[in-house]
Amino acid sequence: MNTREFLLSAWTCNVPILACGMAALAAYLIWCRASRRLAWFGAALAVAWLTLLSPLNALADGYLFSAHMAQHILLLLIVPACVLLSLPRAWSLAMRPRLLRHPLTGWLAGVGAMWFWHVPALCDAAVASRPVHALQTVSLLVLGCLFWRPILAPREAERLAPPAAVLYLFSACVTCSILGIIITFSPVTVCSVYAAPAADRFGVMATLRDGWGFTPERDQQVGGLLMWVPMCLIYLAAIFAQVARWFASTPRTVTGDTP
Repeated sequence: MNTREFLLSAWTCNVPILACGMAALAAYLIWCRASRRLAWFGAALAVAWLTLLSPLNALADGYLFSAHMAQHILLLLIVPACVLLSLPRAWSLAMRPRLLRHPLTGWLAGVGAMWFWHVPALCDAAVASRPVHALQTVSLLVLGCLFWRPILAPREAERLAPPAAVLYLFSACVTCSILGIIITFSPVTVCSVYAAPAADRFGVMATLRDGWGFTPERDQQVGGLLMWVPMCLIYLAAIFAQVARWFASTPRTVTGDTP
């Protein structure tokens, strides 16, 4: 199968995923009917569906570790951020118990998710087992929301102050970059499932290896680079937004002669 045939045929009609998305949209329209932020929720839903139903999911399902990494970045950082940005400003995310809303909990959730799911045994299990893969997907979405809550909570009072938010995001960027560097240069295979796929359901393995040049070693290097560079750019974009918020909240001193 060539690239064009694969990209046209590798879409998935996963009824449970579609149903969950439609149910989430219905709940949003009921609870946030007057919200002007519907576009953000639509973006979250679109990215989630593309991540889980498009050829990207087919590639991540036993073919390419780099596709698996791209899925993780989208599910952990992009979808949850869009969900939180879609919530009306009047909403409070003051969760119980208080431990869940502590910034350290959010930081450990976001950073820990990437380290946890890239332990080789767990990475292999998530690809080989449908229940584990489903658990992984849900956990990334939930932990991503916990990570972004101190930064993107609807109420300004529930967000970290800009200096603390910059430190929060920068430290997360550095920690995930370290993992990306380890994966990129590691002589050890992170997910052995991708090094020796058990099946070629779409008949596209020859195209990936010969046409795209994705040997197992290069595939893992690309996956590590995705965590190292694009993922860090997401954090940096959020840092710039916090710096802008910081300057916007700083009182301006008016100078000049008094009449």
